Amino acid sequence: MPNPQSPISNPGSPIIRVRGLVNRFGEQVVHDGLDLDVYPGEIIGVVGGSGTGKSVLMRSILGLREPDEGSIEVLGLDARNPAADRHREIERNTGVLFQDGALFSSLTVGENVQVPLKEYHRELPDSLRYELALLKVKLAGLPADAINKLPSQLSGGMRKRAGLARALALDPPLLFLDEPTAGLDPIGAAAFDRLIRTLQQALGLTVFLITHDLDTLYAICDRIAVLADRRVVVCAPIAEVERYDHPWVQEYFHGPRARAAQVARIRAGEDN
Repeated sequence: MPNPQSPISNPGSPIIRVRGLVNRFGEQVVHDGLDLDVYPGEIIGVVGGSGTGKSVLMRSILGLREPDEGSIEVLGLDARNPAADRHREIERNTGVLFQDGALFSSLTVGENVQVPLKEYHRELPDSLRYELALLKVKLAGLPADAINKLPSQLSGGMRKRAGLARALALDPPLLFLDEPTAGLDPIGAAAFDRLIRTLQQALGLTVFLITHDLDTLYAICDRIAVLADRRVVVCAPIAEVERYDHPWVQEYFHGPRARAAQVARIRAGEDN
């Protein structure tokens, strides 16, 4: 369930602040004056139709794409400042799970998790890095013996958990997840949702989550940001978003597939 201590009741300063964002690809304008605030301790779900630039927004915030216009602050730092130390500080405090896991295929799970540790903690002995990697592997819900396996030896769900372990390697306060339940069966997706909420509560994480999964939105997200018309048209708790008068929002939350998902959730609740 969404966090009962909703961060929006006393938001304070946003941990991510985006103002007037513009992203263009040639003559195609993906974002035009996009604004978004993400507050500490919340799980914010980002949704939108195909081509609305959900991943482009995430990459802009992470500094992986230079936007055409606008300002982005992350952890109080100017993310568009070209100073290397600013980018390094943001990178050090953010973890990212890309949709496909983005694991190095020639490295074991443990070696993948140790990549950021070697980058930012070169002074650590190999034995300690291994122990830290093992801790993150277990934290992500993988068995201990997964640490010595290659990504090709893991199931799709296990690879996502391995990617999550690497995203958590540096104990970042800010976690980005791009379609974390894509490709998982309903049982595996629900288990991954529970894992994210458990980690968020235990570690005090702020989570920026791109998803198409309605069940994920209802199960763990504190607020939903809807991308449409080249900007965020609404960002609010899901009950408020459901009532927002916009064609895409109404179709997404009240269309045939949405109704089917809602019936499935009700039936699951009755079975329990």
